[in-house]
Order: sequence, then C-alpha cells, then structure tokens
Amino acid sequence: MPLSPEEKAKTSETFTDIKVTPPKKTSVGFPAITSAVHQVSKYMNPVDALKISLKINQKGGFDCPGCAWPDPDDERSVLGEYCENGMKAMAEEMQSKLITPDFFKTYSVDTLSGWSDFEIGKSGRLEQPMYLPEGASHYEPISWEAAFKKVAEHLNKTNSPDEAVFYTSGRTTNEAAFLYQLFVREYGTTNLPDCSNMCHEASGVALTETLGIGKGSVTLDDLYKAELVLVVGQNPGTNHPRMLSALEKCKKNGGKIITINPLPEAGLVKFVNPQSPKALLTGGTKLSDVFVPVTINGDVAFFKAILLKLLEKENTEGNVFDKAFIEAYTYGYDAFIDNLKQYDFETCLKLSGVSEGVFNEAFDLILKSNKIIVCWAMGLTQHENAVDNIREVVNLLLLKGSIGKEGAGTCPVRGHSNVQGDRTVGIWEAAPKAFLDRIEAKYHFKPKGKHGYSVIDAIKAMYEQQVKVFLGMGGNFISAVPDTLYAAKAMANCDLTVHVSTKLNRSHLVTGKEALILPCLGRSEKDYQKTGVQVQSVENSMGIVSATKGVLEPCSKNLLSEVAVVCGIAYETLKHRSKINWLAYKDDYALVRNDIAEVVAGFESFNERLKNPSGFYLPNGARIRKFNTTTGKANFSINKLPEWQLNEGELIMMTIRSHDQFNTTIYGLDDRYRGVFNERRIIFMNRNDMKSRNLTDQQVVTITSKFNGKIREAANFKVVGYDIPEHCCATYFPEANVLVPLDSFAHTAKTPASKSVIVTIHAQ
Repeated sequence: MPLSPEEKAKTSETFTDIKVTPPKKTSVGFPAITSAVHQVSKYMNPVDALKISLKINQKGGFDCPGCAWPDPDDERSVLGEYCENGMKAMAEEMQSKLITPDFFKTYSVDTLSGWSDFEIGKSGRLEQPMYLPEGASHYEPISWEAAFKKVAEHLNKTNSPDEAVFYTSGRTTNEAAFLYQLFVREYGTTNLPDCSNMCHEASGVALTETLGIGKGSVTLDDLYKAELVLVVGQNPGTNHPRMLSALEKCKKNGGKIITINPLPEAGLVKFVNPQSPKALLTGGTKLSDVFVPVTINGDVAFFKAILLKLLEKENTEGNVFDKAFIEAYTYGYDAFIDNLKQYDFETCLKLSGVSEGVFNEAFDLILKSNKIIVCWAMGLTQHENAVDNIREVVNLLLLKGSIGKEGAGTCPVRGHSNVQGDRTVGIWEAAPKAFLDRIEAKYHFKPKGKHGYSVIDAIKAMYEQQVKVFLGMGGNFISAVPDTLYAAKAMANCDLTVHVSTKLNRSHLVTGKEALILPCLGRSEKDYQKTGVQVQSVENSMGIVSATKGVLEPCSKNLLSEVAVVCGIAYETLKHRSKINWLAYKDDYALVRNDIAEVVAGFESFNERLKNPSGFYLPNGARIRKFNTTTGKANFSINKLPEWQLNEGELIMMTIRSHDQFNTTIYGLDDRYRGVFNERRIIFMNRNDMKSRNLTDQQVVTITSKFNGKIREAANFKVVGYDIPEHCCATYFPEANVLVPLDSFAHTAKTPASKSVIVTIHAQ
C-alpha cells in the first residue's frame, strides 16, 4: 500500500548512536573553523569552496543565503566575512552531487519519505524539472515549457483565483519577490503567505502599532555604542554567529550584556573570535554579564517586574524615566502607568521563574543605562501572547528614552537572508492600501484589497478543500509549519503542488494529486540572461539593501533563476490577459528595479543607489523619532500576563534548533554547544522533572500534547537531562512540529505558538 500523506510527512523515528557530553562554555574558535572546513570539504568542490570564501558577504560578491545579519558598512574582513553556519549553508546549497532523473527512477516517493531529513537534504542539487503524475510512485523528467503549461493549466481552471496559494521563503531576492507578488495580484488573489507568518509576524504587528514601522530601529554602529544590550529569546551562537562579533565590540567599548532565555547558550557565555589570533590563543571574550533563566513564556512577567521596580525608583528618587522624551514623543503614558500599578511585583517575579538575586543584577544594569538595545528572536515571537511580549519590550525602551538615538533601540533579529526584503517589496497577504494604489497606477489593473491567507489560514483552507493549487517559492513548507499531520492532509487535498527549489526536501514528497519540482539557481551561481550576468538585491535585518551577484558557474544548464521561473509561469498563465511584458523582465533585472523604484517607497533611483558597494539604508521613522502611528507618536501599550497554567504532570515545551541546523535545513546530527551528538530525537528536561517521573538519561519516551480536546503524539524521543527551568522542556523542530497545534497562535499576528506547547511525558 502507498504511504499516506501523514506517513510521508513524519520525520524518521530511527535512533542513531547518541553521545552526550557536558554543554560547552565557549563558542566559535577552532571547533567552528574545523566544522566549517569539514562541511565544505565533504560536500563541495574545493575550488568552488575557495571562490565562495573570498566573495561571500563581500562588496561586489554575493549575500550569504543563511541568516539576515547585516554586513559592516565600511571594511569587510579579509579573512572571510562569514561564519561556521554560513559555510554550512553554502555546502548544503552548492553540493557537488547532482540529482539526475536516474535518482528519481531508482527511488520512489514512498522510499524517499522513509529517509531522515538529513539524508533527503544531502541527496544533492536538483538538476532539472521533475513531474509526479496523478497516481504515480516516481517523479519523471519534464521540460520547462511543459512545466509552465502544467502550472498555467491548473491555475486557469480554478473556480476563483482565491483557490490558489502562493508561498514564499525568505531567501527569495527582491527582484524575484516583487515579480512574484505582482503576478499573484494580477492573477487575482492576495493569498501570499510567507515565512514571516511563522517567525517575526508578531514583531511586525507590535512594532507597527507602537513605533510605526514593523522593522528594528538600530544599526550595527548602534550595537557597538550601546551601554546595555538585552538578548532575549535568542541563540545567536547558532542562528546568527556573526552577531557575536558585534556583541564583542560592544563589550570592548564598555557595554554590558544581559541574556534572557530559558536555556544557557554557549554563544552568549564566551566568544572566541576565529579571526583574532589572540582570542584563539587566550580563550576569547566573556559576553553575558548577567544570565536570566526565565521560564518558558515568562517574559512579560519578568519585564513587568522590571517596569514595576523602575516605577518605584522613579517615584522615590526621580530621573529614572526620560520624562522629556516621554512628553515630546510618546502617547498613552498615564494609562500605561495606571495599568502597571495593578500588578504585584512578587507575583510577576514568581511567574517569571527568576530568582530575586538574578533579577536584582539585571535590574541594576537596566536602571543605570540610558542607551539600551533589546535584541530578540523566536523565543519572544512564537507564543499566543507574542505581540504582548514585544510591546512590553517597547514599553521599557520608551520609559528609558531608548528609541531613536545612538546606541539604543529595537533589534528583532530576522532569520532568512531576505525575509525582511520580501515583505518590503510586497510579499504580504495584508498589503497596505497605499502600496496597492501604486500597483494600480503603474500597471493599470486593480489588485484585490481584501486580506489573503496567511500560513495558518492557507493550511486550513487546503484542509477544507478550498484550495486547488499550492506554489512554493523556495522553502520547505511541510517541515516548517505546525501540526504536521494536519498540514500533510491539507497538502494532499490540492490538485497540484509546485516547489521552486535548489535541493530536495520533505515538501517534495508530501504532494497534491500532481506535483512539480522546479530547480533554480543558488545565490552563489552566476545568473546568465540576454543582457549578461545579472545582479540582484536583498535587504538585511537592519534595513540595508545591497547587491548580490553569483560567482560560480551554474551546476547544471537546465536550471533557471527564480526571476525566470516567475516570468515563465506568469506569461504562460496570463498570456494576452496581462498588461505586463513579463519576458522583458527575465532578460534584464534592471527593468524590475526600475519598477520597484516607482512602486515601493524608499527605493527611488534604485539601480543607481545599488551601485554603492555597501548598499543603502531604507527610510526608518523610528530611527529618527518620526513615529508613523495612528497617534503620530510612539505608543505605550497595556499588556496582560499570559493566562496559561500547568496541571499536575504537565510541562511547557518549546521547539528549538540544533547547532547543525538552520530553520528546517539539517546540516548534520550534532548539537555541539549543548553537548548532544549524532541524534535529533531528544527532549531536554530539568533533572528534578526527570526524577519526579522516574526517568533516566537517554530513556525513550512519548511526548503528548492536548489542545482544544485534540491529542497529538510524538513517539521515540530520548531524554537528556539539562540546565533548563523546572516544568520546562525543549525539543528540536521539525521533529516536534507534530505536537504544535495549528489553532494555537499569536493574537493579531497568527504566529504559531511553537515555543509554548503544554505536554506530558510517558516512558515507553
């Protein structure tokens, strides 16, 4: 019997030979160099690896397809402007092994589904378009022309354009993303879910409401000059390793760092800069001055305790709040203070899980600092109260006047290298009217104004058979989303699923009735078109737009760029109904940028400004104390404590990445900093919680979650005792995504609550 969609979507439950050692107390250094060298030597052509190392993140080179951490404005490191996980990303994307049609002739979809995500990802680069006919067990080759016709055929026979969903991964360039959303809007829908929906959507909602822009307000230079940096719910040592260099510079300039996170992470304990011979020999720089082991989803409680203590100091001693800033630039202060007074300090501190001694250490640094930056990631954004988490952070910064001045501000740290840029150029299911009006003025068609499907909405619509076509521009949708088994059934209900990808992933195996894999160029490959090798652009986490241009020859002559794929599908689908010359864009990407300059605010003279080797900054009102909110000022907000509670025997679980991982891409099976090797099906537990359940290290357990009466279960996880707060536990995704309810998400943002799942643990 063929495998069901749910069986195809499940990650492998086979154990490997686990090894557990004490967690590391230092990060990067020689082990990072060794790890990067091992990856590129194992999976890449050595000549290509050398070319990449000289051009990645360099002026005139290409942007790393990993994280969105910014490059320095001035000089880039001659030793290499990249990190360990950046090179792992390149080794993954530019594998020397190719997947030819013979591969798919040998391995059926069911057979591949039984492989681990690591094995699937390391199968090689996709070499040519592949098609899975209805009822077939194996993918087979298809020409690009036939593939475009197949997509157009399905799109044109829908009863409504809203029966199609167009997903986007954050690695898509500005040019490809702009054309993609333009095609979708001309086709007639606004169903543009993207990976922002699953990560920083809560940040965008909270920051837009309070500060008037859904992006961070700081620059790299601000980080260097901050008096105090709070790193909250983030593990930069694994997810954004180059951030550690900026934190090191802050420390050397006299700044202090507070880390607020349930897990102690090696990257924020001590950093050994691999580009400093002295650091390699002497042991590096201590980064965190205070580690605050907050309980999972105890952040609002912790910040309320800080705010209450600051208010007490302001009332007794004065000069704690920046009253001049508050009076000139903010709205809602009195209502915020009145609400804050309703909370009890002791209750908030208890709910945060933080001891009074640690709290006082953190509080003293916050009290005496006026240039404060708060950095955060998924630890704040993937909860039902995620928007409240970020708004409470903003409240703290507003009280201290730490917005819109040197060395101070907000710093949401984005994941994929252009996830912020994609949103900027229009990948948004809820685009503002002003943007849609400019589309209409430029292209002479009226885009729909109603909101389309976000990721959560899209999955539900597919499950309810309201969607017939799913098209994914990059990414690994089925492994990224919550509620894996539900999502697998949803995908199977589509008539056609299409994925534009560089390499194989599990989403290619959980398909609709028919499926297409359309292989595209990687970021580091030369993009040859009629007008020559093309330049593209990306926006980093701090709002800088810069050029990216591949340096390697394409691994196959059968590949197309993402821009060419979008133009091919758009032309074949819309034909003479379109008012747009799609094929002209494919020949010359400068034409795309001319259009972006007309349609997207902040991109005026785009082509000319992109020639600046360092790129250019987009406008940012919060950076200059111009707050484009409904009140015209920065808004204080009123936020409640989260209302969840644990029953007897329950734990609160968060999903996390291992060190050998970036989002859903698995580079290897080791979590070096946490001391777990050769295994991913593990659950980190406090040893007291293990003892109360009579569990021992490496015992095999089943994890169960229950939400709104529905029980979800994940079997075959090994227990690892760890320094995590009591009643908390942590597991890797995507293995644990099966436990995350689809209906548990952030209010007003719909970010999945992947970091606050209530579970029970049972020995097998």
